[in-house]
Parts: sequence; structure tokens; C-alpha cells
Amino acid sequence: MTEPEGAARTWPARRRLVLRVALAVAVVALIYFGLLPKLVDIDQVVATLRAMTWLELATLLAAATWNLASYLLPQLAALPGLSLRQAVLESHASTAVGNLMPVGQAVGLGVTYRFYTSYGFERSPIGLSLLVQGVWNNFVKLGMPIVALGLLVASGDAAGELAPAAVVGLVLFALALGGFAFGLSGEGRAARLGRAMAGGVARLRRLVRRPGRPDWERGAVAFRAQAITLLRQRWHWLTLTTLASHLSLFLVLLLALRHVGVSEAEVSWVEALAAFALVRLLSAFPITPGGLGVVELGLAGGLILAGGDEAQVVAAVLVFRLLTFVLPVPLGALTWWLWRRGSWYPLSVHEPM
Repeated sequence: MTEPEGAARTWPARRRLVLRVALAVAVVALIYFGLLPKLVDIDQVVATLRAMTWLELATLLAAATWNLASYLLPQLAALPGLSLRQAVLESHASTAVGNLMPVGQAVGLGVTYRFYTSYGFERSPIGLSLLVQGVWNNFVKLGMPIVALGLLVASGDAAGELAPAAVVGLVLFALALGGFAFGLSGEGRAARLGRAMAGGVARLRRLVRRPGRPDWERGAVAFRAQAITLLRQRWHWLTLTTLASHLSLFLVLLLALRHVGVSEAEVSWVEALAAFALVRLLSAFPITPGGLGVVELGLAGGLILAGGDEAQVVAAVLVFRLLTFVLPVPLGALTWWLWRRGSWYPLSVHEPM
């Protein structure tokens, strides 16, 4: 008997998933059990963590709580009609999924779409919201190395290690901004951009033996009109909330450094921002779920090169990741359960507040 067509297509997808999981596990094991123990004495790291006071732990937890709350702000700005309760449930659940799953950002978008549709939103505003948030988020990721390089130069610190990343960020930032502006500048240009993107998708689909070409020309024109309306009203809120979200994450790292004993003289806030910006740019490539292992190694290496004590830096990075990577997982499980159970179900967009 021959396998059904659906089953035949499922096996390659499962093999790819298994390979991604195996690669992620191998990378995390190599970093945590191979590289980090060689980089620093783990006993010194544990001693540094134990030396933190309750006040230091409380301020870190407060900063981490604000960081989680800041995730809601761009969503509220990008999707008119979304309530705070709706954003709370969706944000924590999608963040947890993104931290746990291979290619978690893509899966997290699927979770966000599922939540939004359950609230009563139509596909068009959901797609516009997700795309605008993604564009603004990537603008900040690409722009941060450029800003960090400028601050390092202005403060008189060496910036040679950051220069290649800043150049890459500048080029990609210019291309992304140019493409976005091109698509919004006229209906004809939007149609051409949609046609070009559809052609790229068609080529990718041929590579995976799933031929077909999406019809994105009319969709791009409709998106342009909706995006212009949204951005005219909310571009400043989108910019401010996206910046607040990224800087809130950086605040947790900076507090962790200071609370474990890494002083401004050892690693300045500008140097910490440079390491943070570089790792944020590198983490855009989903090697492991949530950049697990890769982020830790990148941050630790950059901050140690900047002058931080090895044990203190590693301790700070581990605290930072505990509060920003691990903490959202149980919160996401709780909000998913509440959403599924319906005991704290938010208002629909069609219901009065």
C-alpha cells in the first residue's frame, strides 16, 4: 500500500523538527556543560549569587515584572480595540511558546493569531498588527548597535568589536526602512513589492517541492491603505512602546550586573548596552529556542571582554536569563490555562467595556 499524500508530507516535516530539536539540545549542552565551565569557576558564580541581598533581589524582580508588562504596550498600540486583559493573556502565552519551541518566534505568531481570532478580531487587522509590530521591533534591533557604537565613540571607549555589527545593522536597517517606505509610497509600488515577495515565496516553495505562488499584489495594496491609516494615528505610540520594551529588557541586565558587583568603572552602561545590542542582533537567527545558550555565551563573552569579573558577569547573565527567559514560561502556562478554561476570559472586541 502507498502512503497517503498527507502522511508523506508529514514525515519530512517531522524529521526537520527532530533535527532542529537535536541541534538545539546539542548547542545548549555544549555551551552550558562545555564552554561555560571552562570560562569561569562555577563555585565562584554560586558564591556571587548567594551574596545578593533581599533588596537587590526585590528590585530585580520588580524590573523583571515591568519588563513583562512592557511586552503588552506595542500590542495595545498596534491593534486598536485590544483590551489590557486580552493582551495579558496573549502576550505571556506567546512569549512562553516562543521561549520553548524551535523556531519559537514563528510558533509564537501562530499563538498570537489564535488568541486574537478568539477575541473576535478579523484577519486583516491581525495581520497588519503583527507585521507592523515585527517591522518596528526589527527596526529597534537593527538600530541599537548603531546607537551603541555612537555612544561608545562619544564616550572615548574602543568600539572596534562592535563596528562590523553596527555596519551590518545599518545596512539592514536602511534596506528594511527603504522597502517599507517603498511599499507605502504608492499603490503601484505596493503591488510590485507584493509581486516580488510572492515570487520569492514561490521560489522557496519550489525548493521544498510545494509549488505554488501566492497572490499578494492586491493584498499589498489593501495593506498599504490600512497601514497608512494606522501609522498616521499611532506611529509615535508604536515607536515609544517598542523602545520601552527593548530598554526594559536592558534594564534587567544592567541591574543584574550592578547587583552582583560589576561596577560602572568595570563595565559602563554604554559597554553593557553594546554587548546587549550585539547579542540581540545575533539572536534574530533562531539556532536554539529563545536563543538559549547562545545569548548567555554572547553576553558573558562581551561583558568579560569589556572588563567585567568573570564570575560576576556569568552570575549576572544567569540571573538576567532566569528573569527574562525562565520566568515567562510558568506565567505563559498559567495564562494559557486561564484562556482555555475561560474563567478569566477577556471581553470580546464586540462587547462594551
